[in-house]
Amino acid sequence: MIKVHLSKIMGEKKLKISDVARMTGLHRNGITKLYNEETDGIKFDTLEKLCRALECDIEDLLEIIDDEETK
Repeated sequence: MIKVHLSKIMGEKKLKISDVARMTGLHRNGITKLYNEETDGIKFDTLEKLCRALECDIEDLLEIIDDEETK
C-alpha cells in the first residue's frame, strides 16, 4: 500500500488546499483526494508539481507500507 503524506506536509507548512492549488495550478478536487488519500493513482506531472511547490522529495510525499502495518 502507498501512503500519501500530503496532509502532513501541508500541515507542517501551514498550507490550505487552496494554497497548494494556486501554487501548483492543479485542480482543488485532485489535491483534496490526495490529501484525504482517496485516490488510486497519481500522474508523474502531478507529483513533480507538488514536490516543486512544497519543496520536498518524492519520498517525503509517498511511502510504501506493508499491508500488515495498516491492520
